[in-house]
Amino acid sequence: MANYNVPAELRYSENHEWVRDLGGNKFRTGITDYAAQHIGDVTYVELPEIGSEVDKESVDCTIETVKSSEDIFNQISGNVSAVNESLEESPEVINSDCYGDGWLYEVKSDSDDDFNSLMTAEEYEKFLAEQED
Repeated sequence: MANYNVPAELRYSENHEWVRDLGGNKFRTGITDYAAQHIGDVTYVELPEIGSEVDKESVDCTIETVKSSEDIFNQISGNVSAVNESLEESPEVINSDCYGDGWLYEVKSDSDDDFNSLMTAEEYEKFLAEQED
């Protein structure tokens, strides 16, 4: 199996999204290194609107690649408080820096319950090991 970057401070979903706790029930979302390596070259990102309400497991973000269109599932219910506007000009940064400049959007939630229900880095690494590469 390939070796993927799985930062310990993040939480992860089975759909290969990551979530960073920014404090104060604010959370940043993106796709994992595994996803970034497998989806192909990103050409466009449709982000949710700031101020919109999102529910856990709803789809309010889509990543377009040269190969396909990929839905991004929300992992945190709440209100979209920020989006990564730099992706309009440079969506390909998702492929090269998915945990840094390639983040997608931020959500302000009422609690950290959704975050705490996600996989830890250790659990996600085990999950990846079980996947067919």
